[in-house]
Amino acid sequence: MRRLAARGAAGDAREVAAPGADIWDCARGWSPSSSRLTDLCALWQPGVFLPSADGSRASAGVGKSRPNEAEKLSTVWKAHIERHKASGARGLGSGEQGLVLRMARQQAPPWVHIALILFLLSLGGAIEIPMDPSIQNELTQPPTITKQSVKDHIVDPRDNILIECEAKGNPAPSFHWTRNSRFFNIAKDPRVSMRRRSGTLVIDFRSGGRPEEYEGEYQCFARNKFGTALSNRIRLQVSKSPLWPKENLDPVVVQEGAPLTLQCNPPPGLPSPVIFWMSSSMEPITQDKRVSQGHNGDLYFSNVMLQDMQTDYSCNARFHFTHTIQQKNPFTLKVLTNNPYNDSSLRNHPDIYSARGVAERTPSFMYPQGTSSSQMVLRGMDLLLECIASGVPTPDIAWYKKGGDLPSNKAKFENFNKALRITNVSEEDSGEYFCLASNKMGSIRHTISVRVKAAPYWLDEPKNLILAPGEDGRLVCRANGNPKPTVQWMVNGEPLQSAPPNPNREVAGDTIIFRDTQISSRAVYQCNTSNEHGYLLANAFVSVLDVPPRMLSARNQLIRVILYNRTRLDCPFFGSPIPTLRWFKNGQGSNLDGGNYHVYENGSLEIKMIRKEDQGIYTCVATNILGKAENQVRLEVKDPTRIYRMPEDQVAKRGTTVQLECRVKHDPSLKLTVSWLKDDEPLYIGNRMKKEDDSLTIFGVAERDQGSYTCMASTELDQDLAKAYLTVLGRPDRPRDLELTDLAERSVRLTWIPGDDNNSPITDYVVQFEEDQFQPGVWHDHSRFPGSVNSAVLHLSPYVNYQFRVIAVNEVGSSHPSLPSERYRTSGAPPESNPSDVKGEGTRKNNMEITWTPMNATSAFGPNLRYIVKWRRRETRETWNNVTVWGSRYVVGQTPVYVPYEIRVQAENDFGKGPEPDTIIGYSGEDYPRAAPTEVKIRVLNSTAISLQWNRVYSDTVQGQLREYRAYYWRESSLLKNLWVSQKRQQASFPGDRPRGVVARLFPYSNYKLEMVVVNGRGDGPRSETKEFTTPEGVPSAPRRFRVRQPNLETINLEWDHPEHPNGILIGYILRYVPFNGTKLGKQMVENFSPNQTKFSVQRADPVSRYRFSLSARTQVGSGEAATEESPAPPNEATPTAAYTNNQADIATQGWFIGLMCAIALLVLILLIVCFIKRSRGGKYPVREKKDVPLGPEDPKEEDGSFDYSDEDNKPLQGSQTSLDGTIKQQESDDSLVDYGEGGEGQFNEDGSFIGQYTVKKDKEETEGNESSEATSPVNAIYSLA
Repeated sequence: MRRLAARGAAGDAREVAAPGADIWDCARGWSPSSSRLTDLCALWQPGVFLPSADGSRASAGVGKSRPNEAEKLSTVWKAHIERHKASGARGLGSGEQGLVLRMARQQAPPWVHIALILFLLSLGGAIEIPMDPSIQNELTQPPTITKQSVKDHIVDPRDNILIECEAKGNPAPSFHWTRNSRFFNIAKDPRVSMRRRSGTLVIDFRSGGRPEEYEGEYQCFARNKFGTALSNRIRLQVSKSPLWPKENLDPVVVQEGAPLTLQCNPPPGLPSPVIFWMSSSMEPITQDKRVSQGHNGDLYFSNVMLQDMQTDYSCNARFHFTHTIQQKNPFTLKVLTNNPYNDSSLRNHPDIYSARGVAERTPSFMYPQGTSSSQMVLRGMDLLLECIASGVPTPDIAWYKKGGDLPSNKAKFENFNKALRITNVSEEDSGEYFCLASNKMGSIRHTISVRVKAAPYWLDEPKNLILAPGEDGRLVCRANGNPKPTVQWMVNGEPLQSAPPNPNREVAGDTIIFRDTQISSRAVYQCNTSNEHGYLLANAFVSVLDVPPRMLSARNQLIRVILYNRTRLDCPFFGSPIPTLRWFKNGQGSNLDGGNYHVYENGSLEIKMIRKEDQGIYTCVATNILGKAENQVRLEVKDPTRIYRMPEDQVAKRGTTVQLECRVKHDPSLKLTVSWLKDDEPLYIGNRMKKEDDSLTIFGVAERDQGSYTCMASTELDQDLAKAYLTVLGRPDRPRDLELTDLAERSVRLTWIPGDDNNSPITDYVVQFEEDQFQPGVWHDHSRFPGSVNSAVLHLSPYVNYQFRVIAVNEVGSSHPSLPSERYRTSGAPPESNPSDVKGEGTRKNNMEITWTPMNATSAFGPNLRYIVKWRRRETRETWNNVTVWGSRYVVGQTPVYVPYEIRVQAENDFGKGPEPDTIIGYSGEDYPRAAPTEVKIRVLNSTAISLQWNRVYSDTVQGQLREYRAYYWRESSLLKNLWVSQKRQQASFPGDRPRGVVARLFPYSNYKLEMVVVNGRGDGPRSETKEFTTPEGVPSAPRRFRVRQPNLETINLEWDHPEHPNGILIGYILRYVPFNGTKLGKQMVENFSPNQTKFSVQRADPVSRYRFSLSARTQVGSGEAATEESPAPPNEATPTAAYTNNQADIATQGWFIGLMCAIALLVLILLIVCFIKRSRGGKYPVREKKDVPLGPEDPKEEDGSFDYSDEDNKPLQGSQTSLDGTIKQQESDDSLVDYGEGGEGQFNEDGSFIGQYTVKKDKEETEGNESSEATSPVNAIYSLA
């Protein structure tokens, strides 16, 4: 079987001829090899033979049509069989041998011999030269034409002439030319030169000369020692653009309605000019189905109208090469008419001809003449058929083909249906076409007979033939045309008949057969096929090569493939004779072919399904009689890339976050790239998206994010795709095209077109309205309708100028409102309701203000809405007072105090009054109560609450609506000596008319005063007599700042501060503590301390247990709230938090902390010294104003041994300490900030501590001469400096 010598890429498996394929496959329409049996079938089909379906009969035309060829080919057949029997390297394959044996047994007729010979010859080995430049440069090759000018070469006379001819070959070819079939001596003409390394002719006219002198037929010859190649015969012509002949044109006189043809007759040009019509003022002539230009350039008027006389008509010719336009003298029309007035209003008249008195006529053809004509067109060209008809009215043109339809894919109508163009004509387009011209007066038909001829066109163009010594081959030159073209063979530019005889060459019509070729057989053959319409010329060389095998690909290539895939290992090679190729794996074993392996003709090894065991080194060996060559390919098998968790389809609301998963498994030795596509285009990752290795997250999903998302996981070898669709639920688009119909007095139908629901069904429509009288520009909800409707009847109110809009609602949200509808005003009517929320209340003791909620636009029902206000005293039966009001309030004056009134408010407009209003009870203004509660009695309930009881006042003394009884009380003093308290008044309210109540949240152990009043809407009445009471002792609050410290493993130190609220005389502290270890508790122990003690140490019984402490303070009443803490955990159990606490507890024992405190103390001392120096020198930092009292180092009152309840950082003021006699400083007032100047000697914060520099009242400083109140502490000294 034939092999291709070199191919860079493996061909498809279908290229290999199936073994044993027989010739009957052509009859059955099956071709196992497109390059083998198809050629044979193509040879049979033109008429050599046509086998029947069962192969029993053949066409009888074989012996008659080609008897000589049959005899010659029979001889060739016998010689060919003998050669194949003697040649092992090029023996018949099993399929071919089987085919020959079958044919011999069946006693095949002679035509079968012819077919088989041609079939076997088609398998003759032709060598293809690879494109490798190193091989191309080494191998000898006859010339090949690579570039040439077109056959009809038209040139611009203003430019130099260039006739192209380029060729390749090895050695490089030389060139010469013929002109008009005679040798063209370039050296004798100084204007003519040939480009270097090319055959291109250049004719230069810069020094003079006429281009017309060089017109003629040129042909290029490219020659080297292996043959001669020819170009086409190139016909050189010089472009011409002759001038229009001068002529005087008389005016054209024509009757209105008659047909007219204005002939152009342009001068002949090369190429033909482009024709168009314009006026002499260069305005284009308007063309339509009445006035149009024909293909020949003439201007046709199907009928002339009076308006055609308004311009002249000039034919213009544009020449391509010279880019010039020549204009013919214009035609002037004179139209004779029965209606000389050119009334422009008649141009749009439906029957302008009758309006102008023009007689109607049946159609007649202006071009072509008569009822029939014929036209010839060449295959592959465009067919243009034209019919132009006259008539009144202007006829319409329609086209038809006899016996069939017009070719829809190639036919198109031009020039207002007056021309039919069929592009790329073929033989089946021949036949009869007819055009039908018709108007209301009748119709006429013209038949055009179309004949399709054909210049020669290739069926099988000869190809270059490269053979090894001793091989066979053939050149085939088959062409078709109409008429049938003749074939002429030439060799190296000379007719084959005059060439030296070659016993290895035989000509069989359009085929040249070569047998047992040798080096001397090299030549270039030309095939010239021609008929009366043209010719084709083709060059094909025969080259004989003798080359040992060579490998064309890089050596030792690495090929990586994916498991279970199909792959091919390429081994491109070259040699002559054609080498045989074998494959081996890992340097051992037999030739690889069969099973999972398949070797193609071009040497490629296909592995049908890659497995792990297929990994290894593959060796290909090419061998011919001149030697052998080999190459190796290393195959690595990789795991496939797979997406094992694919993104899923999702439905998301706009604004939410969506995550698309894409988890991939791949071969770890390959680099993985994961990318995303949206709608099959690369996805731009913006700031709303986050791409991770295994997911894509979209934040704030928008409508534009909807679409398909494809995760593409790829390596260098493979990829895997997974797609999901994201549906975004968005708010619906706004409804549109609102329309009002069924307009009635109190209703209207509103219709709208729904907008896109954006993937979430519309559930509701909200109809809103706006009116332009009361609240212009403000939209109100009118009604709501289901999402399934788009039309609704709206009930309307009288005298409202409505404008509507619609809002669509779905689960995501509401759409933007639609554009407003047109306005619709309803007629007026009296009001059907009255204002609501009518009230009568006094704003002063002698008036009553009547108010109401005004009515809106939909309840006014008419213009000039106003309100009739009526009132009278209740139960007096006096006449109604009334007034008309335009607003929403009216004030009645000079009323008694707190008297009930009957009130009515009625709506009225210009159409009448509303219904009778309801009567509302209102009251005139209140005055302050005249009496106070009496017999106020106080009973102490406990240390923080008292019970009150009093006698109620008479109702006539209230002078209004009794709101509540109110108790005012204030803390007069504390029973603890020298404790400043706030005397800010507080109140307790007792709503309604009641005789008793409870006051809570009092301070224990304090003196209080209390007064009571009656309260109405105007305010407080007179106060009752002042009552005094004292609250008993209470239990104290929890000790402050309870701290547990553990300096070592044996001792636990406890420290605390005095309670913030002693609530009595403090008598001591109770400490309860219990050891515990996990969930196990030890015995509880109790310690009692004196009121002055604030420290205690506990010795640990073991280093493992922890302790839970509970500390509370006691008064005579009992123990107060307890403070609880636990000892720190041991170091091996302590959490980071416990360790941090322990470090904080032990900070006072650290050396660095002691040093820091000493440095701060030294700095403070220096500041004090500077302060004292400034004072003694009269500096600008006076401590006292207008006094010079020395600062005492200490307060004499501190000598009494008293203690305080504040910590060291918040010392009490002078004179506010407590002593052992039981007087204790009270440290919290009942309000948040004590701001009273009296009753205290300083300013305090909420817990009673000092919050500012203490100053004594100025009157005390002047009268009593107390010591300076400037603080002597270092901190206050610093404040003084500042």
